[in-house]
Amino acid sequence: MNAWNLVSVAGIAMMMSVAWAFSEDRRNINWHTVAWGCGLQFAIGALVFLVPGSQKVFLLANEAVLKVLGAAQAGQRFLFGNLADAGFAGFVLATQALPIIIFFSALMGLLYYCGVMSVIIRCFARLFSRLMRVSGAESLCVASNIFVGIESVTAVRPLLDRMTRSELCTILTAGMATVASSTMGMYVLFLADRFPMIAGHMVSASIMSAPAALVMSKLLVPESGAPETLGLNVTVPRNPEDRGWIDAIVNGAMAGARLVAGVCAVLIAFLGLVALVDMIFGAATGFLPGGRVTLTRVLGWVFHPFAIAMGIPPGDAGWAGALLGKRFIMTEIPAYQGLAAQLANGGVGHARSAVIVSYALCGFAHVASLAVFVGGAAAMAPSRRADLVSVGPRALLAATLACLMTGAVAGACYRDGGGTTLNLQPERPTQAAHPHG
Repeated sequence: MNAWNLVSVAGIAMMMSVAWAFSEDRRNINWHTVAWGCGLQFAIGALVFLVPGSQKVFLLANEAVLKVLGAAQAGQRFLFGNLADAGFAGFVLATQALPIIIFFSALMGLLYYCGVMSVIIRCFARLFSRLMRVSGAESLCVASNIFVGIESVTAVRPLLDRMTRSELCTILTAGMATVASSTMGMYVLFLADRFPMIAGHMVSASIMSAPAALVMSKLLVPESGAPETLGLNVTVPRNPEDRGWIDAIVNGAMAGARLVAGVCAVLIAFLGLVALVDMIFGAATGFLPGGRVTLTRVLGWVFHPFAIAMGIPPGDAGWAGALLGKRFIMTEIPAYQGLAAQLANGGVGHARSAVIVSYALCGFAHVASLAVFVGGAAAMAPSRRADLVSVGPRALLAATLACLMTGAVAGACYRDGGGTTLNLQPERPTQAAHPHG
């Protein structure tokens, strides 16, 4: 273990200390849940980075995801032709990345209908429930969020009206601290050329963030009530609208299309609003010696110390903090694009920095997601709207800290030459060939 691994370990304590400092009831914190959550994260991190022979399993998972991703691109090539090929027109988000969400959503719909996802989610739910002593409803929702997004709340919809405030915070936190499998393929597409093992790391990051979400939510909003499903196993329901496997695929594809539309709307709205705020900030601060101040620049300063605490060397902490700030206000899509650009331009000084940032960005912990998850849950349980709105900001803080904690655990377990290879050399500019030869 080198010095930066120790910095990452200290960073984990720092993230938890921040959550403890902002806790609404420090006396009721369940330290058993916190300890087991940290232990599960380290166990997953050690399995990925340290356990001899685990790299073979990791490689198999990575290759499997990449092959599925390759199959996913067949439909978009048929639909968009050469525009689906980055080599023809450069990177176009709408025709090369977003359609993958539709494919993965359809695939998840089929796997749910066949019962495959139910078995996997039930195993994770039992693990969290038995080891961390959280309620069955929380365990089920957190486990579901490893693979899906806001739709995971439907798994506990009948229980929402009777959940404690702490349970509601956990459900929101888990939704924002993890990413859906339907969007994970898009991040892999951004980074696969420069970060060959990114697919496997995305899978492990999403799993690691689940116990981190439980840790941070229970530190910020400790359980003070009596959860109805404490110690009980909750079944994973099928989608009642699926009347067959074809129907499951169609419904999944339609849900993916709605998600793509939502992603487009959020990106257009938030990128435009951030640009407007930056324009105002720039006009008001253009006379300063350091140049004009932007919102993303301010957030970059805020996240700079957290980047160092995760174990990122100071030379890389500037751009890492900027990407974390960009994720918080602009969603994780521009942030992952920024990481890809940083790798392509040779701006990453250390491989560990790119690995840590890829883990820390793997979550929906941003302002837009807060509106989506609070609004979605409130629509399912209107009587709890006030509670959901009140715990929402704490859930966003918990999700942000959970993602940072996941990055710090990756930094604590990372070792040079441990099977994680990155291309840190800048791309050489090449003259584009004429499409007609």
